[in-house]
Amino acid sequence: MRAVVQRVSQASVSVGGRVVGEIEGPGLMVLVGVTHDDDVGKARRMAAKLWGLRILQDEKSCSDLDAPLLVVSQFTLYGDARKGRRPTWTAAAPGPVAEPLVEAVVHELRALGAKVETGVFGADMTVALVNDGPITLVVDM
Repeated sequence: MRAVVQRVSQASVSVGGRVVGEIEGPGLMVLVGVTHDDDVGKARRMAAKLWGLRILQDEKSCSDLDAPLLVVSQFTLYGDARKGRRPTWTAAAPGPVAEPLVEAVVHELRALGAKVETGVFGADMTVALVNDGPITLVVDM
């Protein structure tokens, strides 16, 4: 499981011109990709990592500040562009495997007390954000 995590002052995700998830104030924009050997245990560990990651101002975490997270599925995190001009997506798990694991990350975050907004799995989404810092990390489980 892989996440690209950005510290944001605001972020939103839209589908068909309609906002389906939005956060304000300090928080995290999280793109989550799933590969073939991921499982619920990795989803649980990813959620705990995201909730406790100390990258907000003054080395605080979302758990310290009760800051929101916007979680969006992103199969392209497992794209491979080393050969040729067209990436391959073979390392990305198929939708029936990936969707429940992205949902597990969201469920686990909420169980930890997080306010979580989401995109729509498999939809053509438009993501808008203001990266604060800028701070962007790649987190692998």
